[in-house]
Amino acid sequence: MRASAINSQPLDLDRLRKCRELMRRGATPGERAAGEAAAERIAAAAGLTLKEALRRGDGVSAPASSPPMPTRPASPPRTKAKLKPAPKTVEDAIAEKAQRDERLKRRAAREEKRLRKVYAAQDAANALLREEQAKRDREWAEARGASPA
Repeated sequence: MRASAINSQPLDLDRLRKCRELMRRGATPGERAAGEAAAERIAAAAGLTLKEALRRGDGVSAPASSPPMPTRPASPPRTKAKLKPAPKTVEDAIAEKAQRDERLKRRAAREEKRLRKVYAAQDAANALLREEQAKRDREWAEARGASPA
């Protein structure tokens, strides 16, 4: 037995199995290398080499509750080429312009109607202010005409 095995942890077979699958089925070389590095760390924590740990882990199958590892396609799936839209005709452009102009006219009519209501409310409020100001002006004029100059 090695000296490092005296203070080591037990071999975590579940984590080792997951790392071994990543080593085998990683999508990129980087993933596979990361899986190998993680497996080496797990083995070292148990005081074993990677080969020894993998030999011990080979006899243990995956738990029945874990889902099977998904297989990845060798290359990305190919998508169908998108069809180019039919070119616009002059008639289509004219029709779209007419529709846009109609929308703009309707929007302008709605805005004009809204503004008429706003202006009417403002005029009503201003009429009251004008009446009050006219009353003050008359009172001032009367007070000015009554005093000796």
